[in-house]
Amino acid sequence: MMGSAMPVFPAHAATPERGHSDLVLLVDDMPDNLAMLHDALDESGYTVLLATQGAAALQRAAQALPDIVLLDAMMPGMDGFEVARRLKASPATAHIPIIFMTGLTDTEHLVAALAAGGIDYVTKPIKPREVMARMGVHLGAARQARQDASQARQARNALDAFGYASITVRAVDGRIIWQTPLARALLQAHFGNPPGAADPLALAHRAPAPAEQWVPAPVQAWLRGHVLAGDAAERLDHAQAEPPQLSIGQGTRRLTLRLHRQAGDSAGGGDWLIVMREDSNAKLIESMGLAFKLTAREAEVLYWVVQGKINRDIGAILGASPATVKKHLERVFAKLGVETRTAAAAMALNRMRQLHQQFDG
Repeated sequence: MMGSAMPVFPAHAATPERGHSDLVLLVDDMPDNLAMLHDALDESGYTVLLATQGAAALQRAAQALPDIVLLDAMMPGMDGFEVARRLKASPATAHIPIIFMTGLTDTEHLVAALAAGGIDYVTKPIKPREVMARMGVHLGAARQARQDASQARQARNALDAFGYASITVRAVDGRIIWQTPLARALLQAHFGNPPGAADPLALAHRAPAPAEQWVPAPVQAWLRGHVLAGDAAERLDHAQAEPPQLSIGQGTRRLTLRLHRQAGDSAGGGDWLIVMREDSNAKLIESMGLAFKLTAREAEVLYWVVQGKINRDIGAILGASPATVKKHLERVFAKLGVETRTAAAAMALNRMRQLHQQFDG
């Protein structure tokens, strides 16, 4: 049996408090292995969660979402290979790196471990220092991947907040990698609802894409002419500027699309970011509200301040008294952390200018 100093978490236990340490799920049906590794990991500052059976490992992984899994390959009942396959099949746990611990050194078993979703393996008898060295490599890569994903989400949220929307297209085959909700909304507003059939960007050899990945025919033609054509990647590699933008007008609203090359395989054309922006008073006001957490009326007041209007003029435009406009403006100042209308206008203009420089420069 394991020593009393070794914590055992029942199946219904809440996720242990990890603080700033990495959470390790340690899965092994042998108490001695668990005790030795638990003590070494704990002394090194890791937070450790334990499981002695495959079913318990799956449950605890789903509950706690550990940073890494140390998984015994051979266990009675559900073995480690099946545990790994199920973890990788679940969207919630598929990203978690798995290191197999195995006493089997035959090539076919090591290949099976990697094929099941393992990122690495260590052989028994377990050497804690070796295990932690392997863990350090994969935890560092996992942290970087999470940081990159977080930064990408923040960038997309910032784009959406200022009325921009974005789609990423893989140039080699036109596959849409992701698109923001605002991108779908803008396409629908300017081109109507998508047909329920295939993605117009899908090539003949590809399976139909979901309806939400629909791109209208004018945008499709623009992409094919500048990115998806057979020699587009070669031509673009020699070009000094990015492809010309596409501008589509609808009444007082205008949708502008620009292409920006992202990191990728230049031989295959890389990935392309489509940045869309709709210009209209209403959209700009909405963007200011989102960016600075303003109410709809506060955002309207800030918009007209940026346009150089005084309180009396703003009141006439909005159908409110100058005193009411002044109250709204005072709340705007408080939310922006400024004291004057000049400072408020400068802050709003600066935020918009930063995005313009990043995506239009």
